[in-house]
Amino acid sequence: MKKNRILIVDDEKSTREGLARALRRNYEVVLAENGARALEIVEDHPVDVVLADLRMPGMDGLSLLQRLLARTPQPVCILLTAYGSIETAVEAMKRGAHDFLTKPVNLDELDLLLKRALRNRAMEIENRTLREQLDEKYGMENMIGDSPPMREVFETIRQVAPSRATVLIQGESGTGKELVAHAIHRLSPRRQGPFIAVHCAALSPTLLESELFGHERGAFTGAVERRAGRFELADGGSIFLDEVSEIDPSVQVKILRVLEERRFERVGGRETLESDVRLIAATNRDLQRMVEEKKFRDDLFYRLHVVVINLPPLRERREDIPLLAQSFLASFSKENNKPVEGLTSEAMEILMRYDWPGNIRELKNAIERMVVLSRQNKLTVRDVPAAIREQTGESPSTRSKPDMSLEDAEREHILKALEAQGGNRSRAARQLGISRRTLHRKLNQYGIRER
Repeated sequence: MKKNRILIVDDEKSTREGLARALRRNYEVVLAENGARALEIVEDHPVDVVLADLRMPGMDGLSLLQRLLARTPQPVCILLTAYGSIETAVEAMKRGAHDFLTKPVNLDELDLLLKRALRNRAMEIENRTLREQLDEKYGMENMIGDSPPMREVFETIRQVAPSRATVLIQGESGTGKELVAHAIHRLSPRRQGPFIAVHCAALSPTLLESELFGHERGAFTGAVERRAGRFELADGGSIFLDEVSEIDPSVQVKILRVLEERRFERVGGRETLESDVRLIAATNRDLQRMVEEKKFRDDLFYRLHVVVINLPPLRERREDIPLLAQSFLASFSKENNKPVEGLTSEAMEILMRYDWPGNIRELKNAIERMVVLSRQNKLTVRDVPAAIREQTGESPSTRSKPDMSLEDAEREHILKALEAQGGNRSRAARQLGISRRTLHRKLNQYGIRER
């Protein structure tokens, strides 16, 4: 078993070597005589624990602590001092030290402290790894998906989030454009700042201008007091303009100025304000065509069209339907206090075949309705909304198989597609609306072998 690596930092040679002799039996030990040397060692090879003297010439223990905790992954930092005081201990703990020991060090106490600290660190790393794996597999924020198109979306979000670039999210209504905007904000350096969303299609040009830029008292009828606009409120954070294609050209030109100069004036005001915001826009229309038809400013289009994220409709990522359905079912079952555990394979097959013109929003609403009206612990064909059954040519009487889990339903759905295509995986993948690579992964997951 690989030993944990401990770095001992102390300007006193006798202390360094004494601690090293006591710890080498159970740990891999490296030594440094000062803070600068400690940072060099950590740069070359990460360590699990740092035992550092508080008072050293040059870089002291608190300064070293600050540098070490800026690294990823963070080592466990324990400070040692012959000048122990409550004030110093409190300051060290406030800055992130795991604990604080006085010299001469009680070796039994140190041994217990190290075991406890390393056990906690191992659990933190395991939890972080699990969160990252779940995030990579099933999405981020509240987005769910394991299909190739969604994996591409997730990767683009991770790449663009740390930057200052303007992002344009394109996709049909109900595909989750605002969730993508939230994810970009939460993964960005602006995560501590505000996230302000504006749904542009719901407001007239005059109201939208006031909403975005604010207004002064008396600027128009009903303006009884000064009001800050969304760009002003979003300073230091992100502003999300949904349905940006519906913005009137008179307002478009003012948004363009904010993007170019980060400056604007309130409606009816003369004072020029500045705001440091990141703009994320979304549309369900073809902005490029609108530019060609002179319905959208080309200069604003090019400002928005820096990074584009195209969200696929649900019919192009059908393999995500079981994941989405299970998530919505669990949520609505808990919310409505209904003990619904899953869907029968027949019900799931109908959901998989339906084209979902309203996309995820429509699926979510359908699952909620099914849960609320259900009378059993599993949703059956009878629970599927009649409009969806009719679109897929199904009726409650055409199915009678026993209830199955979502996993069994998906497995049977794949088997039926393979059987219908004579075992041809490429054609079966096309029928299922998934890639051949995804189908291969599903076959391995469910232990499906060639027949």
